Amino acid sequence: MIRSEQVEDRQAVHAVNTAAFGREDEAELVDTLRRQAHPLISLVAEEDNAVVGHIMFTPVSLSDYHALLMGLAPMAVVPFRQRTGIGSALVRTGLGACKRLGAHAAFVLGHPEFYPRFGFSPAADFGIACEYNVPHEAFMVIELVPGALRAVSGTVSYHPAFRDV
Repeated sequence: MIRSEQVEDRQAVHAVNTAAFGREDEAELVDTLRRQAHPLISLVAEEDNAVVGHIMFTPVSLSDYHALLMGLAPMAVVPFRQRTGIGSALVRTGLGACKRLGAHAAFVLGHPEFYPRFGFSPAADFGIACEYNVPHEAFMVIELVPGALRAVSGTVSYHPAFRDV
């Protein structure tokens, strides 16, 4: 079951991110973003009353673009449940939540063989770069409003908390 994160899930979400990434950096990033980023989409995957996955979307900025844009990060599934469809369900549900929130597009810095199945494509194809020095094929975007990125270019900036990861 995919649902919105609740206050009582915070410890479990911290544990999921720590287990999935093998370190606490991403878990601490989630804690910081919860306090500082708005609007925020934070969803959990629950199985047998246990949180086994988590995804977060926070606003990103793009040069002079003034509509809402979201960034997917981080997404985590506990190691023993990875490759079972939980991550895919989190991404699909999260993108739906972004659309309902009114976001025009969502960006992700992630695996170029995973995210295209949801409609993500290289942001460079739109003339959009990432503020971080990353391979262009790993920085992707999906338009949630068709044509939203037509005639747009520039550099996407993430919340300052990402610089500490």
